Amino acid sequence: MMALIPTDFDRYFSIANAADRFAEALELGARLTGAGVGLTETPDHAAIFADPPALVAGPLKAVGYVNGRDCRCYPSPVDGQDYINVAASLPDGHPARARGWWDHVAVVHPVDDAARVQMLSQGYGNPFVHHLTFGLAPPSLAGDEYARAETLVRAMRDHWESIGTLFACQPGDLVIALPDTVVRRPGFQADFHRWVGGLAPEYWQVEAMQGGGFLLQFFVLQGGRIEVALRVGTTQVFNPKSVQKISAEEISTVQG
Repeated sequence: MMALIPTDFDRYFSIANAADRFAEALELGARLTGAGVGLTETPDHAAIFADPPALVAGPLKAVGYVNGRDCRCYPSPVDGQDYINVAASLPDGHPARARGWWDHVAVVHPVDDAARVQMLSQGYGNPFVHHLTFGLAPPSLAGDEYARAETLVRAMRDHWESIGTLFACQPGDLVIALPDTVVRRPGFQADFHRWVGGLAPEYWQVEAMQGGGFLLQFFVLQGGRIEVALRVGTTQVFNPKSVQKISAEEISTVQG
């Protein structure tokens, strides 16, 4: 059975703004599924801000997450301040997935006093849930990597338009990471413009996915509270250039 939020979150965390974030996620998730948008059985990830990161990483470990499982950290310039995102991931087949826990959690912490002051100034508490990301069920895929890339990009472009119509607001930019062999193939740029249906370049970013695989994502609401992601075959939780763009341009601690 599909779960949109963890059913036993309060057993491990006491986070002041979690109830508001979860209520919004449940409402929007129900609207997505009601409109026929296929979601993955467990949500893709959540982002939780904290100082120190142990406030989040410790309870996640108790749930069953492996902190830093992909052996990466991701600089995250939110609100012009410096943060670091270290991802925690659930092992494949872990029973916490059946209770609605996310596949991954971005544990985001400030690296200096200025970032900490900015984080705390919004009054959400410490830690606080920044955003939740639903996984989109991938379409049927066939052919080589290039053919699969076309199918996924076209599907995500359709989601961008239909979800924007559903919620009556323009989504955030399409942030797309594809295998290096795809983006380096001669003719890719022209093909990609066709795949996104002529969407103007200011509404998307595309780059090579470090570690391979496909990760396509966008925020469905302004302010960066709810996101959707289409993930296939990735070994890293995130892509560094994607995190840079999302942090600098798509999200803020000022969420309105």
